[in-house]
Amino acid sequence: MKFITTLVVTALALAAPALAHHSFAMFDSEHQIRLQGEVTEFIWQNPHVYIHLNAPDSKGKMREWTIECANPGILNRTGWKFNMIKKGDPITIVVAPLRTGEAGALLKEIKLADGRKFGNGGPAGPANIPID
Repeated sequence: MKFITTLVVTALALAAPALAHHSFAMFDSEHQIRLQGEVTEFIWQNPHVYIHLNAPDSKGKMREWTIECANPGILNRTGWKFNMIKKGDPITIVVAPLRTGEAGALLKEIKLADGRKFGNGGPAGPANIPID
């Protein structure tokens, strides 16, 4: 019995780092913000898609934001395409910012220049403020 208990505890301890990767604890989903800016880079890759965006922070200071999105598979299922965002595109996004105050965030919703709106898939959760 002691061997089985040790085996289970060890398995759970080893699994914890794998689960931590999918935690959204570093993002403040309760205090979402809206950003408007220009895309500097759009990276369509696993395990996450990223949008780099020049946009002002709440004090008006221009910053380059790194926006984490879901993986390409999830985004494809919600209507995204690998070529729908390009460098220089103006976009509006609702994000859950990093709790540290750094210019990084988890995407909740995006509005493209043509008015189309997309979410970030189920695991990230919905926006709790309007994008418009």
